Amino acid sequence: MVEDWAAVARAIDERMKELGLTQRELIERSQVSKATVMEIRRNSAERKRSTRTLEALSTALEWHSQHLVALLRGRRIPAIGEPVSRSDDDIQGRLSVIEYRLDRITTQLATSG
Repeated sequence: MVEDWAAVARAIDERMKELGLTQRELIERSQVSKATVMEIRRNSAERKRSTRTLEALSTALEWHSQHLVALLRGRRIPAIGEPVSRSDDDIQGRLSVIEYRLDRITTQLATSG
């Protein structure tokens, strides 16, 4: 799996500008260490990071908790409030995703007809 840490760094910086956040505020909101935030923002150490780290940063940036994980892995970025499955073994998560998508399709069909 190819991981795009440069895209993650750009997205964080752009979002911080949009929200008017300083690095210190991002660290406080996310509870991620200063060193880790700096490495990710500078894309200076492409190493395996905990999914929880990226989730904490996403949430601190007022995105869906899976936003940066999806961006890193080249997946579709989920909308805020959209359920996601954590793995193929996450049956409850996968069912929640299916129900969410069916509700959206039903709504689209009801409003287009």
